[in-house]
Amino acid sequence: MSGRSRSLPDLVTVAPMLFVSIWATGFLVARLVAGHADPLTFLTIRFACGTAIFTGLAALAGASRPREPRLWANAVVAGLLLQGIYLAGVFWSVSHGLPAAVCALITGLQPLLTAALAGPMLGDRVTRRQWMGILVGLIGATMVLAPQVTSSVHAAAPVTVAVAALATVAITLGTIWQKRSGGGVDLRVGAAIQFAASGLVIAPVALLTEDMRFDGSWEAWSALTWSVIGLSVGGMTLLLMMIGRSAVSVVASLFYLVPPVVAVLAFMLFGEALGAVQIAGLIVASAGVAITTRDRS
Repeated sequence: MSGRSRSLPDLVTVAPMLFVSIWATGFLVARLVAGHADPLTFLTIRFACGTAIFTGLAALAGASRPREPRLWANAVVAGLLLQGIYLAGVFWSVSHGLPAAVCALITGLQPLLTAALAGPMLGDRVTRRQWMGILVGLIGATMVLAPQVTSSVHAAAPVTVAVAALATVAITLGTIWQKRSGGGVDLRVGAAIQFAASGLVIAPVALLTEDMRFDGSWEAWSALTWSVIGLSVGGMTLLLMMIGRSAVSVVASLFYLVPPVVAVLAFMLFGEALGAVQIAGLIVASAGVAITTRDRS
């Protein structure tokens, strides 16, 4: 067996945990950039950079553009749901006072919603074992976030909760749309279209509603650099790859591991408390994901 043929199975094996580790940093980026840039302005710059990088990668690889308008439309819709609406909702709600822990708990409902919609929209059968794993994962994620949520939920304005809920619906529908309609387009080309579409929609909203503030501090530039290279290029590539290869309910279950990883990173980087309940929640969430994914192994 050639080295190249071995590398793909190896990547498929490590992709889930690599994705979780990268995706979890998104909440830390939102925290880091909150005082240094307007949320939609920050995302506009991030989308522009992502478009440029993926366009360059597609050009270097000689990847062909979609030949049918339908394929362009599918990529645009997936991009607006997976990136434009989802990221705008998360960044906006956190920047307007929704505690990150509450936002993480709301978006943590995605696996449950995805499993409920996978059957009627994709024809995917979610087994009893997978439902059990999804529910166990939800319990674990809730345990991890419970201390922060309990102390801060009363400070959340209803509109920020609603926007975070909208973001959750968007990434759920985007995952399903990508699974159903994402075939036939090179991943690099599709990602470039998705970022471009998201930027073209978010940029006018930022111009109309924000001061377009980006203070150029090291925090702002560090957050932007990692958002583009780590999250947009690395994280989104892994997500699109996994959606193409696995059942959406299995992919969505990985999001239950995001809150535990966020809690560990916050403990390591910011000295936030990591109590016994949160450690137990990390173990429970991991067990839930293991139960969910085992059926498809």
